[in-house]
Amino acid sequence: MESDTTVRRIKPFGVQNYSAQDNDGSRDQCGDNGHNGDPERKPEVSLYLLREGLAASLVSVFILVLWGLVHLSLQQLIIGKPSGDFNALRARRHLEQITSVGPRPVGSPENEVLTVAYLLEQIENIRVETAAGHHQLTVDVQRPTGTFSIDFLGGFTSYYDRVTNIAVRLEPKGGAQHLMLANCHFDTVANSPGASDDAVSCAVMLEVLHSLANQSTPLLHGVVFLFNGAEENILQASHGFITQHPWAEQVRAFINLEAAGVGGKEVVFQTGPENPWLVQAYVHAAKHPFASVVGQEVFQSGIIPSDTDFRIYRDFGNIPGIDLAFIENGFIYHTKYDTSDRILTDSIQRAGDNILAVLRYLVTSEKLADSSEYRHGNMVFFDLLGVVVVAYPARVGTILNYMVAAATFLYLAKKASLPGNRGGRYLRDLAYATGVVVLSWLVTLMSVLIVALLVTLLGSSMFWYTHFYASVCLYGSAAMGKIILIHTLAKNLYYGGVRLVELGDLYFDVSLLLWCCSLVWMTQQGLCSAYVPMLMVAFPLATKLLLAKEFKHRGASLKYSVLYLSGLTLPYVHFMFLIWVVFEIFTPIMGRSGTEIPPEVVMATLVTLATIFISSFFLHFIYLARSTKWILAGLASVFILTFLFVSCGLLFPFSGSPERPRPKRVFLQHTTRTFHDLQGQVEGHDSGLWINSFDFTCIQHVTPHIPEINDSIRTSCREDRPFCGYPWYLPVKFLSKKNWYLPAPEVSPSAPVEFSLLSREETRWGTVKMTFSVKGPSHMSLYLMPHRGASLSTWSFGDGTPQFDLSGEYFVFYSHGLDAPTWIFWFEIQPPRDPDPSGPEGMISVAISTHYFFGEDSRTAKLEEILRKFPSWVFPSSWVSTYDMYRY
Repeated sequence: MESDTTVRRIKPFGVQNYSAQDNDGSRDQCGDNGHNGDPERKPEVSLYLLREGLAASLVSVFILVLWGLVHLSLQQLIIGKPSGDFNALRARRHLEQITSVGPRPVGSPENEVLTVAYLLEQIENIRVETAAGHHQLTVDVQRPTGTFSIDFLGGFTSYYDRVTNIAVRLEPKGGAQHLMLANCHFDTVANSPGASDDAVSCAVMLEVLHSLANQSTPLLHGVVFLFNGAEENILQASHGFITQHPWAEQVRAFINLEAAGVGGKEVVFQTGPENPWLVQAYVHAAKHPFASVVGQEVFQSGIIPSDTDFRIYRDFGNIPGIDLAFIENGFIYHTKYDTSDRILTDSIQRAGDNILAVLRYLVTSEKLADSSEYRHGNMVFFDLLGVVVVAYPARVGTILNYMVAAATFLYLAKKASLPGNRGGRYLRDLAYATGVVVLSWLVTLMSVLIVALLVTLLGSSMFWYTHFYASVCLYGSAAMGKIILIHTLAKNLYYGGVRLVELGDLYFDVSLLLWCCSLVWMTQQGLCSAYVPMLMVAFPLATKLLLAKEFKHRGASLKYSVLYLSGLTLPYVHFMFLIWVVFEIFTPIMGRSGTEIPPEVVMATLVTLATIFISSFFLHFIYLARSTKWILAGLASVFILTFLFVSCGLLFPFSGSPERPRPKRVFLQHTTRTFHDLQGQVEGHDSGLWINSFDFTCIQHVTPHIPEINDSIRTSCREDRPFCGYPWYLPVKFLSKKNWYLPAPEVSPSAPVEFSLLSREETRWGTVKMTFSVKGPSHMSLYLMPHRGASLSTWSFGDGTPQFDLSGEYFVFYSHGLDAPTWIFWFEIQPPRDPDPSGPEGMISVAISTHYFFGEDSRTAKLEEILRKFPSWVFPSSWVSTYDMYRY
């Protein structure tokens, strides 16, 4: 509003009226911001500012609509009508037959006999049915033996003996020189039927094999369908195929079907290495695309404690591939709840449609013949709500990213060069405003982490495991409230309490600048995920430029606000999908990430970062709103109410509901331990139930139900014994340092381990070579702990170079199929020059632990008794084990 009298412009402290003039220097009518010339009169609220309720409603509705759109797209499994080439009902029958035998750990009759027999029967049916067609089908049952080292889980070595692979080769009747590989695994972890991991993939592959074999048009290349029977034993069967099978030399690329959840959409979460033609094949052929290069870079960064056969084919076979996995509902992954009835037929249909279409495209592609010729650079790829996949070479992405960054800096430079902003006023204001924003982020994150610490100290950790949106109400409201409070204080104190429309414009520029900086940094790091900040810069900038005249003449009007939010729809809906992926993956992982990682810190950080990122282009609404007191009051009410619910223990973290289980994972081993001294005499012997909790809450919720499991039986690590003197199945003791050991009767398996030192000789180069023999169950773990001053120089595993774990000890994972011979291994050790008198005697401690995962030996009366006491919301994975230690 302009006064009829002479106007004296009032400028707030710390900000200049850089947009109050047009390029020709004329005055903008909203530049007065509602002030008249009377210095004594209190400033009036400008008509160009939003009402508080309207601003909050617009942003809230925008976010909720987009979040709803994301969930709607996730539920829309099938887009359009199935082609009819893939029969999901027949694939479901395969799934139900495979899972009907129950858990299928390596070495069990269920895995090695029953499942193998069913798969061979179905494959033979397909062969007979299609014998008169254009293709020939060859079946080979491989029982490989091998060893390799891998840096997964801190580093360990794997040895396998006569594990099972069923390889099916489909090719034109004249034969094929080049092969495509499709991989699934039919084995499971102990105590889980493994419907999603990975029986459904094998069921899909059987039906894809049936469809391709019946195809009337001859294939150009061949396909190997590998049904591998030892993936859960840390990728052993795939290693046996790719390093030993004669067909492996002709494989040019692969598709791996995996799971980290149950049902939903299968997502392409890693490809390559390089070979962008594979991504292009998926984009061109997939009926229902669902892919993200962000997932690829997050997964390959190592922060997700998991791996797939993709790694084996990539590292040991040097072939490129596509990795797909189901990721929804990871809460029941590797539990008894992973049953076939939880996988929707539509999920099977979409996976089958996609795999069949992509395989069909690849086996008719000329590029498969010499895939190495097309190995040039990476691809940027992402889908938009599962409707379409955007993909382009990374080098094109780099050019595009720098063009967007250049446009942003040009936009900011042009504003800085306006007549009213000379002398660096605009740049100074931009720097001050950027400081306010960054400070608000840091203070917000620290504040929310303090809340997370309080929740942890109150013993209410992981409340969000079953009640996810409670974490949004607690940490999200705290984060949003803190951000708004800091900017409100900045508006009222730092900027002198004068509400300028130009402040909103300034803070939009700050958000643009910060996203642009992240864009430049990620592009320089060579990250394909840089497309995310590119979208978050390009669309807001274009929207701002298109609405510049509307904002200039009408300020923060309702029309402007609606159009502005509409321009943010595409980048925000994709960004919110990525947020969904992050929480869908990491929330279940926190239930199995061990006792050492405080999950409240992780969840609070994730929620805060999501809040910061989502709010970035809404910050200027704080300065365009007339007030924020009611918004702050509302957020404070939500926070206080949720905090009271959490602190009073009303939000229990676990659930045994059959419809929506959120189980607590507990490992129980009924074990007998025997410790031998340097002379071979028994120096210690005991038996008990060894209990590991794989989440941060440990046993606090279990003790009221089973009083004998309490901190009075808490164990500590014996540093003088390999792997603390306990039978670790995997080298993950660094994840779960809090364990409990309840005394119990001795176990007596019908096939006890036979361990002996066959020979000991001194070599001419000063080492001692020791050879051992072991005969035992299908799963065993070997631990080697050289004493201080001693070191392993070579051994019979992997490439001959001993690979130790994070603690400096050596872990060898062993498994075998049926009719395996005695395990013979050796190592050479360099004796210590100056033995440590305070340490254990001898050069090395060697321990062998056995794990009985199936059959009569896997259960004892004491184990059954304690299992019956666990509440329904606990999933206790249990078995029998032994631990024998020797010193040499």
